[in-house]
Amino acid sequence: MNKSLRYIALLAILPLFTAGMTTDYFSDAEALKSQGTGTSKYGSSTGICGLDLCSNYPGGKAAWKADQGSVSPVAPVEESMEETNEEEHMEETMEETEADLGSVLRLSRANVPATIPMHQGYYNGEDVYYIITDSSDPKHAEIITENQGWQVELAPLLKNAPEDALSTVYLFTNGIEGDGIHGYQGQVFTSTPAQADVYSALTSHVHVMWNDGATPRVLDSETAVMEAADNSEITLTEIDVVLNMPQIVWPDGQMMVKEDKTLTDVTPYGGGQVLDIDTEEMNVTFIAHRGWGPDGRTIYYIVTDATPSGPAGMMGVVSSPTSASLIANSAAVDLYQFKNGLTGTGPLGFQPGIAAGAPGDANYFPMWRIFMIGWDDPENAQLLETIDDMNAYRESGLINIGIARPMDSDHIVNCPFIDPFQ
Repeated sequence: MNKSLRYIALLAILPLFTAGMTTDYFSDAEALKSQGTGTSKYGSSTGICGLDLCSNYPGGKAAWKADQGSVSPVAPVEESMEETNEEEHMEETMEETEADLGSVLRLSRANVPATIPMHQGYYNGEDVYYIITDSSDPKHAEIITENQGWQVELAPLLKNAPEDALSTVYLFTNGIEGDGIHGYQGQVFTSTPAQADVYSALTSHVHVMWNDGATPRVLDSETAVMEAADNSEITLTEIDVVLNMPQIVWPDGQMMVKEDKTLTDVTPYGGGQVLDIDTEEMNVTFIAHRGWGPDGRTIYYIVTDATPSGPAGMMGVVSSPTSASLIANSAAVDLYQFKNGLTGTGPLGFQPGIAAGAPGDANYFPMWRIFMIGWDDPENAQLLETIDDMNAYRESGLINIGIARPMDSDHIVNCPFIDPFQ
């Protein structure tokens, strides 16, 4: 898709994300800050305007320029007409250069491939393939990370997710050896994305243990598990662990695979988040998008599911209505995206977003409540990298922040933060 068509497409989907958006619903954005190595800071750490960005100067670059007029001028020096014309030409060139630099932001490696190991489980007697990205429990995060050779992030707040936002999965602790989390048969799921009203990538867990004297066999459905329990062959134990286990392939369905698999720094969000699904090598390749953590750290995230169905369909991910119950939950964390301003690699074609939490933070959570940032004067937009930047510009009246309610519905997106280079 050429550049003009891509922007037409972005303009076409913009109302979907901003419909019903309030302008007086502001987040306190008082997120916990972790101690990490930040990226290079612009403006806020230099205090320099002009070609550089000045995010701590009230009113931005335009105000900075205006204030320079109050400085006592240096006595003029006589110049030849040739020198004057050359200087005017240089000033015009500088202004054009400033405009170019200030209107487009292109991060390096803005979209990169992330290959993630898949696991095999069961639903109603058929195969399910899924990934594990986050755990509420450090022990399970450690066990799964070691077994799959790929980092599972610790997200303690997952335990605060309401029951309405969870589905149930059965994990086996003995019996037939296999690809399960504890080294035995694959997990048994109680729903898939085909059962959209009850499916959730967030899963609560029941341990299944074969009793002495019973003959272990593969149980491939919830019905089979319940029958074995009724026959006293197995013991079921609920455990206080929540995992983020997005399903990739399920009976009669799978996540959308993007047709154009060539990734660039301006690859659009639409048309799918998956580049390849390989059930022989047991991995799936997602597009990892670059953004900022609360303190300016570089983060990457993938998108697996969302609610409502409109944004989910536009991004090419699973629709998960059960996630809407997280909108007012204490576990959900805020992710701020931009609806105008600097042209860039964000989901609406503007600068990348800022998250109120990141892996390693006490408040990290993979399910994100989306807020939209709008510049009152988009032509004077500057690069914002941190929660502090965002709050400062909001307090100065330069930006407005509203919770996103596309289709007049609660909007939650499952965006696990990952390291795509591991």
